[in-house]
Amino acid sequence: MLRFEDPTFLWLLWLIPVLILVRLVGWRRRKAKLKRLGDPELLKQLMPNISKYRPTVKFVLMLAALALVIVMVARPQMGSKISHDKRNGIETMICLDISNSMLAEDVAPSRLDKSKMLIENLVDNFSNDKIGLIVFAGDAFVQLPITSDYVSAKMFLQNITPGLLQTQGTNIGDAISLATKSFTQQDNVGRAIIVITDGENHEDGAKEAAEIAQKKGINVFILGIGNTKGAPIPMGDGSYLKDHAGNTVMTALNEQMCRELAQAGKGQYIHVDNTSDAEKALNDDLTKLQKGDMTSVIYSAYDEQFQAVGILIILLLIIEVCMLEVKNPLLRNIKFFKRDSLKLPK
Repeated sequence: MLRFEDPTFLWLLWLIPVLILVRLVGWRRRKAKLKRLGDPELLKQLMPNISKYRPTVKFVLMLAALALVIVMVARPQMGSKISHDKRNGIETMICLDISNSMLAEDVAPSRLDKSKMLIENLVDNFSNDKIGLIVFAGDAFVQLPITSDYVSAKMFLQNITPGLLQTQGTNIGDAISLATKSFTQQDNVGRAIIVITDGENHEDGAKEAAEIAQKKGINVFILGIGNTKGAPIPMGDGSYLKDHAGNTVMTALNEQMCRELAQAGKGQYIHVDNTSDAEKALNDDLTKLQKGDMTSVIYSAYDEQFQAVGILIILLLIIEVCMLEVKNPLLRNIKFFKRDSLKLPK
């Protein structure tokens, strides 16, 4: 499978048809000037060494070399293989609240964006660990199965918006239950569930789900994001969410419920604000978990292919330099087809 690491550079390939157009315009102007000088057949006899096709071939070679340079800058990569790596680390399932209340901006730039930044920084600190991602609102589903592919984790993270789930609300219990079932079956590995939410739980069963997870040896960490004073929910058009009575809906962090869930899951409650304190505290808690040997399956590994492209560029440039624009003096007098041989017998 072929892909490009920096495909933006491929837009430069539009230079190729532009250069071809410039070449055609120049060729037509040159042909018109030669006609003004005299009869084309007579001029051809006066310039026997001039080749009709060699300049065009040299131009095509230069265009091909330029196109390959652009392709090389875009970093072509190829390869698809399965590799098994043994790592010593922990397994972490992150449950991210994507209900509309997470759009509140009491934490900059918003609760949801701050949560995504926190997860991305958390992934950057992982080396031998596995991570999975669950998004939830009124429902919960696995956005990314537990994996060691951190690049995919970041890619899935960028596409998360409240629009992924049609059922609004906050069902933390379903998210924790789903996360509990999403770990691998490997033994002697520390496991943690990280729930990032503003704590506005609209369903029952969250505390019971945390207790079940704890009994299976899984620590449940609750990251409460927002402030307790409340904030309006922006709608994206400059207005804010209103209730049926026309009043602006205010969403506030429910710290009491977050603390109760963390206590039931034998984990920690960490408040997320505009600082990086929550990230540091979470990293400290995760390092205390037992690390175990895990087998990680990597389904794709891409190798750089610019070396092969570079070799082709060098070959094309060598051919272009060695090719003269005039006829080869050694082959000039050789005629493969003689006119006399084409005459019909009388």
